[in-house]
Formats: sequence, structure tokens, C-alpha cells
Amino acid sequence: MLDRVEGVSWLVTGGAGYIGSHVVRAFENEGIDCVVLDDLSSGHRSFVSESVPLVVGSIVDEAAVDEALDGREVTGVVHLAGFKYAGVSVTRPLHTYTQNVSGTVTLLAGMARHGVNKIVFSSSASVYGTPETDRVTEQSPTRPESPYGETKLIGEWLLADQAKATGLSHTSLRYFNVVGSGTPELRDTSPHNLFPIVFDQLATDRTPYINGDDYPTADGTCVRDYVHVADLATSHVAAAQALEAGTELEFVYNLGSGEGLSVRQIMEAAARVTGIDFTPQIKPRRPGDPAVIVADGALAACDIDWQMRHSVDDMVRSAWEPREAVGSSSAD
Repeated sequence: MLDRVEGVSWLVTGGAGYIGSHVVRAFENEGIDCVVLDDLSSGHRSFVSESVPLVVGSIVDEAAVDEALDGREVTGVVHLAGFKYAGVSVTRPLHTYTQNVSGTVTLLAGMARHGVNKIVFSSSASVYGTPETDRVTEQSPTRPESPYGETKLIGEWLLADQAKATGLSHTSLRYFNVVGSGTPELRDTSPHNLFPIVFDQLATDRTPYINGDDYPTADGTCVRDYVHVADLATSHVAAAQALEAGTELEFVYNLGSGEGLSVRQIMEAAARVTGIDFTPQIKPRRPGDPAVIVADGALAACDIDWQMRHSVDDMVRSAWEPREAVGSSSAD
């Protein structure tokens, strides 16, 4: 670890979650202090190191935001907190808008009160909906197909408007399917994400399933850009460091491999890595799932150290082996 960077601390909202906790570890590895704000609705207290201050509270709570920012020398925010389940957002739109839009407004207002003028925002590939081309760039049209995707796009707009009003320094990172584990104790425990679902089923002698095999793709299953969580965390910190240094970044960056993998290909990798042979069941499509979405990450590679450092088997193995070591999908 590098020497501590004096007088610099970053607030990570959602920092007790799967992605957020990896971002906090990446900050620590760069010698940058962090504060975490998380309501623990999907995050885990055990994911936050004892050396990192944890404020348990929601971004929709003005008092919790003030507590996280007050007296901690916070110079910037990485904003990951929110309701992140695209499929569920279709049936819970009001909850999704409250957490992702109202929460971001509350956070930005708190930042303004405390003189914090830098933010890296966790956006999403969901803003593109179903693209007209196989590969999307930052200039591709945004046509979200779920309330989740809509709220992420609104979040980008909020940052841009606040920048015009106050000079806020910002960038938004649109990522794709985040998988794997950078360290054994930090795992994806979401009941809605592909890897935990597949592993839970394999561990309990059930057959994993695919949501829809009638999409207009080569094998009929959805094609996505799968990226390793540790690679993602590295670029969050690189973006924060760039803003800290006064570097002007683009408003948005895609974090993607430029190549797609189908859900069926992921299932095949799971069978290879785990040694459990299976033929996936086929279930109906989920509402709000586009057929293909793959990103060109060239711009982020130039500006914020974006690289795909892991193969698909690496991704599966890094998620499977820690689970096998603890023998459970639970986390405190």
C-alpha cells in the first residue's frame, strides 16, 4: 500500500455493497482514506474494514448525508448507492425513483452544503436500452427500457445540471455486467445477479436456468459485456484521482470489453470451472432485458485506466472458489 494521501478522503455511498466494497479496497490500496455511507439494505457491515468509518444510513436521509460529510475532510464522492435491479424496477418504479433520483438530489445538496465539488457516479449500460448497433459508444442514443435505466440517465443529467450551476467536477461510469471477486471476503450476494443464482443452484443440486432463449442472438440467449469487479474498482479510483488532480474528464465513460458473451456461454464456463456438468433449464424472458448490449471501452482505457484483466474463466473462478472455501452464500 502507498503512503496515506494527507488531507484527502473520499465518501463512497453504497460502500458496504459488492461493488462499493471493492472500490473502498481500491482506494485503500492507493493510500486514500474513505468514509462509507450505506443503509445495509443490500450491503454488509462485514464488507467494510474496521479502519474505515461507516455511517449506517440512506442517501435519501439528509441527516445521514450530513453525518457522512461533516468533519471528515471529504474532497469527493463515489456514488454507488441506490436500487440496482433492472428487472425488479419494472414492478417497483416509485421505489426505484425515490432511491436513485431523490437520493441523488439529496446527496448533491449535501455535497453543496459541505463544499464537496467532485463526484464519480455509478451509471449503467441500461441507459442504452436495446442498441441499434452491436457495440455502443458514449455517443450512442440513450433509450432506457426500465425504470432503473431511466433513473441512471436522470442521475447523469442531475450531475451535468449541477455542474453548470456550481462548477461541480464529475464523470459517470456506465458499466455492464459486473462479476467475480477481487478478494475472497468480498462476494456478490445479490439474489438477482447471474453468478450468485447459478452458484446457489449448483450448490443445492438444482439445475441453473436461463431467462429466455428466443432473443435475436446467435444462440437465442441475451448477450452482455461481463467485466470483473476488481477492474471496475480500479477505474473508479483512477477517475477519482483524475478529478482530484484537476483533470477534466468526459461526462460519461463506458466500461466494457467490446466483446459480448451470451448467458449460455457463461453457463458453459460455470460448468468448466466448477466441474459440474449441467444443461440449463429455459425459463421465460424477464421484463426490461434487452437482447444485446456490448460496449466499446476505448475512451475509458485512455483516460481512467480501464482494462479487461480477467478472462471469463477467471471471472467465474474468482467468484466460485471463495464461495466454496466458506461453504455458504451468506454474509453478515
